[in-house]
Amino acid sequence: MAALKIVRDGLVLRVTLAKPERRNAFDAGLIAELTGAFADVGDARAVLLEGEGPSFCAGADVEWQRASIDLSYDENVEDAMRLYRMLEAIDACPAPVVCCVHGFALGGGSGLVACADIAVAWPDAVFGFTEVRLGIIPAVISPFTLAKIGPSAARRYFVTGERFDAATAMRIGLISEVADDLDASVEHRVSASWYAAWYAVHNARSSTSPGLYFQYLLGSSSRASSRCFCSSAETCRKHLMITVPFAASLASQLLIDR
Repeated sequence: MAALKIVRDGLVLRVTLAKPERRNAFDAGLIAELTGAFADVGDARAVLLEGEGPSFCAGADVEWQRASIDLSYDENVEDAMRLYRMLEAIDACPAPVVCCVHGFALGGGSGLVACADIAVAWPDAVFGFTEVRLGIIPAVISPFTLAKIGPSAARRYFVTGERFDAATAMRIGLISEVADDLDASVEHRVSASWYAAWYAVHNARSSTSPGLYFQYLLGSSSRASSRCFCSSAETCRKHLMITVPFAASLASQLLIDR
């Protein structure tokens, strides 16, 4: 069964995460489908990314993460690279990406939000970079998230793993707007892009891409961040569980050494 619903609605391509029973948490299958969906959006003038059910996206699927303990280091690197390529495909999408957030957007779910050009959320939406509470760090999503919220907010939320509300998400720049009427707000944002020249929109998106900014900082940023992620997985495999304080210190070091 497909984990993604893709529907063309006039000039808009609607991409819906369709695993409500798992709070739309992503695994290898959903990662592959999302990568493919954003790699080719045709002549769509905007892409709407949303989640089915009570939450937008709860991040990485716990069962998928648990399976990584039995993988080799190189296999974990490749797994993380696939996750990075998914985020990169969303970030590099030629059409503006509008994210519609409700319920939870945690861990990698907040990473998805960071890749969007415009993100609109319900007032009761909940965000968080909660990886350190699971003994890992927000490594693969960091190039996109740091570019969106900046190092000051990242130093706090990467290290504490605390959850925060939609008003805070807007204050730190993760989302663009908090709206009671989400559909009307999203429709307004999407329709606004129809009056711009397509090639100008594409070039404007490219010029603000965090991938472009981090390319010279990290060289192969995807492999660098993937290896940070996989180091934690390898530690888990050897020691069963990495302590949360140590994971928090790794997150802090990631910010210092970026």
